[in-house]
Amino acid sequence: MSNSGAPFQLRQAALPVYLPTLLFTAGEAAFIPIVPVIAQNVGANLATAGLVAGMLTLGIVIGDIPSGWIIARIGERMAMLWSTLIALIGGGLALAATNPFILGLGIFFIGLATSAFALARHAFLTTFVPFEFRARALSTLGGMFRAGAVMGPFLSAAVLAVTHTPLAAFWIMVIFTLGTGAVLLFMPDPEKTFGRAERMRDSTGHQVTSGELEVEQETIGLFSTIKKNWRVLARLGGASALVMALRSGRTVIFPLWAVSIGIKDSDTALIIGLATAIDFLLFFSSGQIMDKWGRLASIVPSMIVMSAALLTLSVTHDVSTNVFWFVATAFLFAVGNGIGSGILLTLASDLADKRNPAPFLGAWRFITDSGAALAPMGIAAITAALSLALASAITGVAGLVGVIMMLIYVPRFLPRNK
Repeated sequence: MSNSGAPFQLRQAALPVYLPTLLFTAGEAAFIPIVPVIAQNVGANLATAGLVAGMLTLGIVIGDIPSGWIIARIGERMAMLWSTLIALIGGGLALAATNPFILGLGIFFIGLATSAFALARHAFLTTFVPFEFRARALSTLGGMFRAGAVMGPFLSAAVLAVTHTPLAAFWIMVIFTLGTGAVLLFMPDPEKTFGRAERMRDSTGHQVTSGELEVEQETIGLFSTIKKNWRVLARLGGASALVMALRSGRTVIFPLWAVSIGIKDSDTALIIGLATAIDFLLFFSSGQIMDKWGRLASIVPSMIVMSAALLTLSVTHDVSTNVFWFVATAFLFAVGNGIGSGILLTLASDLADKRNPAPFLGAWRFITDSGAALAPMGIAAITAALSLALASAITGVAGLVGVIMMLIYVPRFLPRNK
């Protein structure tokens, strides 16, 4: 929390947090639908292209481990700046890639940067935004993230339609990441805008802000926290990991499917952009459903709809109307994802120790991100051994298993949400 004589106004966070988030997310979202096309252009088969696409989520989950400690040592703003540099290195590797390994390495670097950037912006808000404004600040941050996720594919579709060069998607990412770095580099000192940040000492005696301390506590002692809370993390955390596996699987299966049925890269980006827009429009409905009817009223329909979309997609590959079904299931999945927006963060907040929530929240994020990281690898393996259609079906079935787990364990661990 910062000390300032002037009253806080939410628009003060626009330059240091919201604009960089919008730019960084839009740049990342621009290349995600096009990765399978680029991977095939450098020699990957369909399964390997799925594995390359999955390097983003693998980078995120591995980045979760050291990021909190790093942010506590170099500060929120410097961590975001370094994240943009790492993302630029990743983008450069992707642009220069001549084989799937280099392309995957570049995307992995972008995943590492994404993890650190996300934690740093959260720490920044915790440090400088007063508690009574924090929920609105985080909600607005979520809106910026989703707006960037919509903007990126639309920009990519437009540029690809003009250039006919799939690598243009990575140039969009590089340009937007440079813009992110420029905003962070040239913005005023946050303490001049928000007031002096209060500092305290962590367990090692190092002086940190409240936000830096929170993200440090999320990552220090991660595995001991998982061991301490293994019952709830194995059950409800495992069910939530399946939710993330569905969402992560979507970012791999749909682009791969588009390649396999011959949809143009620009059209793929446009379709995914429209689907993401549907997701964005349903963003606020999820919280209203949860608050009025309970957690299960949001997560169960969400997972059923997402699973149904993937199961339907799995039987349409060779039909004459496969393009129609691709579009329909992409939009259906977006509806399911939209009505489940924020559910995992809400469950984590419900379950965490109110006196010291950070360690549990860090363990929860690691478990759920692990689900997101493992899904693309599983999809790639099934595609290589059997088929992409079967990979889609198995992912959909995994989502239905997650529904059953949620129905069993949400009432057990959160009886007030029956």
